[in-house]
Amino acid sequence: MILTEEHEAIRQTTAKFIDVEINPYADKWEADGIFPAHELFKKMGDLGLLGICKPLEYGGMGLDYSYQIVFSEELGRIATGGVSMGIGVQTDMATPALARFGSDELRKEFLVPAIAGEAVFSIAVSEPHAGSDVAAIKTTAKKDGDDYVINGSKMWITNSTQADYLCLLANTSDDKPHLNKSLIVVPTNTPGISFSEKLDKLGMRSSDTAQVFFDNVRVPQRNLIGEEGHGFIYQMLQFQEERLFAAAGSLKAMEDCINKTIDYTCERKIFGQSVLDNQVVHFRLAELQTEVEALRALTFDAVEGYINGVDVTRKASMAKLKAGRLLREVTDGCMQYWGGMGYMWDNPIARAYRDTRITSIGGGADEVMLSIICKTMGTLPSRKK
Repeated sequence: MILTEEHEAIRQTTAKFIDVEINPYADKWEADGIFPAHELFKKMGDLGLLGICKPLEYGGMGLDYSYQIVFSEELGRIATGGVSMGIGVQTDMATPALARFGSDELRKEFLVPAIAGEAVFSIAVSEPHAGSDVAAIKTTAKKDGDDYVINGSKMWITNSTQADYLCLLANTSDDKPHLNKSLIVVPTNTPGISFSEKLDKLGMRSSDTAQVFFDNVRVPQRNLIGEEGHGFIYQMLQFQEERLFAAAGSLKAMEDCINKTIDYTCERKIFGQSVLDNQVVHFRLAELQTEVEALRALTFDAVEGYINGVDVTRKASMAKLKAGRLLREVTDGCMQYWGGMGYMWDNPIARAYRDTRITSIGGGADEVMLSIICKTMGTLPSRKK
């Protein structure tokens, strides 16, 4: 994928914003267990960073997804993973289907403020019993007059305690599991919605995550995104961007771990020489950097296909799978060379170790990615009926 001056301009704008508006506050937000999404998103909206590949008529830049992936890659430089995840929910997880399939009325009402940073979005899909198995969700949205009446709950919902709107996946009929689901925009100030306390997560601690409960929540049927019963398909399409975002966002996060480890092992002396001078160390860091570059090539190749209308289900799944596993390898390997310092809670490698572990779980676990890849290869066994 050939990057242009326009790509580089977006990269530089994003990098400057991170250096000025995010990283100086990373430790505070990590300690607080939340970052100020409304304040931060408004500043990003003013720069156009929340609508890079969204339509011009709704306030976006109207660029293709290659520009978005450059932005996503740069977010890997953020010193606390919860912030980059919260931004990704806004841009690559909760709004792609709205931008692509929502009615003009719906996009004017909800997409415009999302792009401007005047509203915070969450994607509400997972449930306590249905994480990677999206087809198994039980939340219902039943018609009553001109409204949907929603009942159920959602789990592990990022941005939820600050969200203005949820992009909710719910069962709107009794049809087969892949044909009975719809995506609906649900304002969080609607009566009947309640939230748990913030969930106490292993990592991504600067991100607010909670369980959401729906008790006879009534929203207009006009809040339906696209066609009723197409929600599963729309969500699978949203997953493509989420998985590409995850892969791209991991690249500079891993490079940051490697570079910090080079600096530390260069300074740390043991047995009369720097740790870095040991062949096992500098060779291993070279191997890890090579793996990062290979993942970058795969990710950019998938994006190239995506912007040209190619089905990139296999490559996006491969990139997501590789990102999750390589993040574990890089953070674990780098921590080893920090010794006891790497085991301290506030150490940047320890934080990356905790934050990035979710990549192999969220947005489809490694095992789901493998099943998708096997299906595209024709090697997945058929299920007995």
